[in-house]
Amino acid sequence: MEIIRNPAAMTSWANRVTATGAAIGLVPTMGYFHEGHLSLMRAARKGADHVVVSLFVNPIQFGPNEDLAAYPRDFARDCRLAEAEGVDILFAPEAAGMYPEATKTKVVVSGLTSGLCGGSRPGHFDGVTTVVAKLFNVVKPRIAIFGQKDFQQLAVIRQMVRDLNWDIEIVGHPIVREADGLAMSSRNSYLSADQRRTALCLYRAIRHAGERVRQGVVDAELLVAEITEMIHSQGGVEIDYIALVDRDSLEPLGVLRPGTLLAMAVKVGRTRLIDNDLIC
Repeated sequence: MEIIRNPAAMTSWANRVTATGAAIGLVPTMGYFHEGHLSLMRAARKGADHVVVSLFVNPIQFGPNEDLAAYPRDFARDCRLAEAEGVDILFAPEAAGMYPEATKTKVVVSGLTSGLCGGSRPGHFDGVTTVVAKLFNVVKPRIAIFGQKDFQQLAVIRQMVRDLNWDIEIVGHPIVREADGLAMSSRNSYLSADQRRTALCLYRAIRHAGERVRQGVVDAELLVAEITEMIHSQGGVEIDYIALVDRDSLEPLGVLRPGTLLAMAVKVGRTRLIDNDLIC
């Protein structure tokens, strides 16, 4: 596995590869790899001739009071894990390389970014779409793999690719969970043992929602109220949002229908966790 730090060097490599007709698969990450990341790398390997994993803790998608400085990092470990998965290139640029001082451009997707995480993290998705657009231009992938745990992010990136006529296949990969159901996340490393158990309220909420749908419940407001009460009864959890939305438009629903997504964000201690599931 080769490590490339410079965006121009990354593009030079990509140009040589694509000139041969070979396909590049990109897995954008912020590092601190877990099994969820590794599953994305395997999916990229199945869909492309060469796999590039980007490792970049993107400063412009963090708010002023968020965890940019504290975000978990272990570059040596990440290198070992990526190499073991057969990754060809680990692209790990510095912030100054991605955002030179003269940078005056950002990429904005409207509409899809106004609710859910976009509602509570102003500017977050502008940072996401800008860095992903830059990665697409630098790496030149034919396919890019994103985890469905960040479902809104996936929807926003798909919209950006359609709107800007990029010839890139965007693949959403299913959430990878721990044995007890907790969605894998680099931020899980922040949790104490007690907080880790508390965080399982998200998976219990998903299971409850699925059971209620099987029982015939279609009233979205009723189901949100039940989940809210369930999570509040846990204690030690601050709810950011609990929403039942259309999987494509991300618009809130009053009545459940096929394609309904349950999306949640909570804080356990100081750790913000998200989870989601298509419940019907």
